[in-house]
Amino acid sequence: MFTKVLIANRGEIALRIIRACRELGLRTVAVYSEADRDALHVRFADEDICIGPPPPGESYLDLKRIIAAAEVTNAGAIHPGYGFLAENADFAEVCESCGLVFIGPTSEQIRQMGDKVRAKELMKKAGVPIIPGSDGVVSSFEKASEIADQIGYPVMLKAVAGGGGKGMRICRDLAELERGFHIASTEAGNAFGNPDLYLEKVIVNPHHVEFQLAGDVHGNFFHFGERDCSIQRRHQKLIEETPSPLMTQELRQVMGETAIRGAKMVNYRGVGTIEFLVDDERNFYFMEMNTRIQVEHPVTEEAYEVDLLKDQLRVALGEKLTYRQEELQPRWASIECRINAEDVEKDFRPTSGKITGLHIPGGPGVRVDSAVYTGYLIPPYYDSMIAKLIVKARTREEAVKRMRHCLDEFIVEGIPTTIPFHQEIFSHPDFVAGRYDLAFLEERFRTTSEADESTEIAVTTTQPGEAEKEGPTVYIVESAMESDRSNE
Repeated sequence: MFTKVLIANRGEIALRIIRACRELGLRTVAVYSEADRDALHVRFADEDICIGPPPPGESYLDLKRIIAAAEVTNAGAIHPGYGFLAENADFAEVCESCGLVFIGPTSEQIRQMGDKVRAKELMKKAGVPIIPGSDGVVSSFEKASEIADQIGYPVMLKAVAGGGGKGMRICRDLAELERGFHIASTEAGNAFGNPDLYLEKVIVNPHHVEFQLAGDVHGNFFHFGERDCSIQRRHQKLIEETPSPLMTQELRQVMGETAIRGAKMVNYRGVGTIEFLVDDERNFYFMEMNTRIQVEHPVTEEAYEVDLLKDQLRVALGEKLTYRQEELQPRWASIECRINAEDVEKDFRPTSGKITGLHIPGGPGVRVDSAVYTGYLIPPYYDSMIAKLIVKARTREEAVKRMRHCLDEFIVEGIPTTIPFHQEIFSHPDFVAGRYDLAFLEERFRTTSEADESTEIAVTTTQPGEAEKEGPTVYIVESAMESDRSNE
């Protein structure tokens, strides 16, 4: 049991955790860097403590400073939010060894699902469909060539310890495989300290669909349906929605049951997601598991009328989740836009500066999760996301219209934001009709600059049999610490 929670994060997720703790009668401690002295999470927490200078490595990513802050304030638990140390197994283990409750899965569960090869092995054992490829690490180019011949080109090389597109190469033939193997291995070694690679078949025209899960310490597991996260730029999610335009009730049931089997395989504790690639024929394949709360969790909360943060805290307190799976059905169509402080005209360059004017949209079915205010100075040290705009309505058509109106009302002065770009997307006839996949932005908006093309290398958008032509459009599918880059 614990009565005080230290929040090892910042921004809107820190505020979200504070609100959930208050409703459960838990006291909160905010940690902050010198750059966040005037942040709202510092103002609204019961206690606060500075943990260092602005760079994340000297504050929010400094494990020792956070543990010391918990000890000084007599906090009994630590909530990591997302990003930063949320999926750091060593951090979770240190919390456990210090007698602190890590609000999330165990350190062993984080390690199991954080190792992509090990995760695939466990999911395969649980009967979760996996993308055809190597059974573990590919030790040499020769072995990679042998596997590629068996499953057919194009194939994808991926770093075992990877994320964010590092150590990844798409290979359409033997020559590209040989060149890509050495490049990807070197890149993986430099980025993660581990040069090991594995190999997968490329999925054509995929959708990125994740299932929200929750498990308690009493052996109960539930899923809260899917979120479609296929609108991505440079492997970062921009828009998420539920229900997915791709989904049917039958497919939701099958994928949900499959996701729960995966969670049971590691006796998962807390909230998390299992992410799938889904092709045009609705075949689905395991991609990875995220062992934390997601940036886009409000989409599910609004559609299913649940509170995932409170569930996360209840599980950590040892309580039993009391849902009935057959009753967990989407009651609303919900969509989220991530509003970033980025200059769209300058290749989406992140910007810092003072917000001189702010108007937040409102009305029925509108939610905004944010930690900014008029006069707030956006620091240059952290992620560029400044708000999440979430709407819900009875139908997807109504939700799309509501989002358009809200984007028109959302005014941020003093800095450039991605609001105009979202307005373009929500006016595009294909998006309005729900006709999109992971290639949508690249094909319709050409948002990837030439400078990025050497690293934006993932799933082909050609039809089967076209790979031998001039070459497919490629882009990343890897979820970059799930694409929840926030605060990293």
